[in-house]
Amino acid sequence: MNNKSVCVYCGSRSGAMPAYMQTARSFGTLLAREGWRLVYGAGDVGLMGEVARAAQSAGGDTFGVIPEHLVRREVGKSDLTTYVVTETMHERKKVMIMNADAVVVLPGGPGSLDELFEALTWQQLGLHDKPILVMNIEGYWDPLRALVDRTIEQGFADPSLGAFLTWVTDPDEAMEALRQAFG
Repeated sequence: MNNKSVCVYCGSRSGAMPAYMQTARSFGTLLAREGWRLVYGAGDVGLMGEVARAAQSAGGDTFGVIPEHLVRREVGKSDLTTYVVTETMHERKKVMIMNADAVVVLPGGPGSLDELFEALTWQQLGLHDKPILVMNIEGYWDPLRALVDRTIEQGFADPSLGAFLTWVTDPDEAMEALRQAFG
């Protein structure tokens, strides 16, 4: 085990396509097999629950962080290796990224977008230099990629912003990109 930790941002819902849940399951399994710790939002619902259960089933180390007000709503998964309950959402995001060596974004909603953009902004400001991967399952994140490109084209972000994101299409490609990033 090389003691790397990967923060996964993803939906607390399952999404409309079975490929999303299959991807979460596959990625959780691959993280555990690689010996990397899963850091995530500690929910036991949607893609969050699926990635964690898969990592646990494969013998992986899991680190979940959930704010007190979401423990019931997201069904806080207290059987993780490490289970942290925070006071606020902001504290949750900070604890998650501070305990990870990389970020991977699976399909998700506003919460996943919030987490991604905070990690991206922090990287742009030089607060971290962790790899950020966006797993574009079935083209889910195509509009996001276009938005990032448009932001740069229209002069609202430096071209380096685009270089902070690594776009991958499946769990295997994500694992290869992480191996390269980790050296």
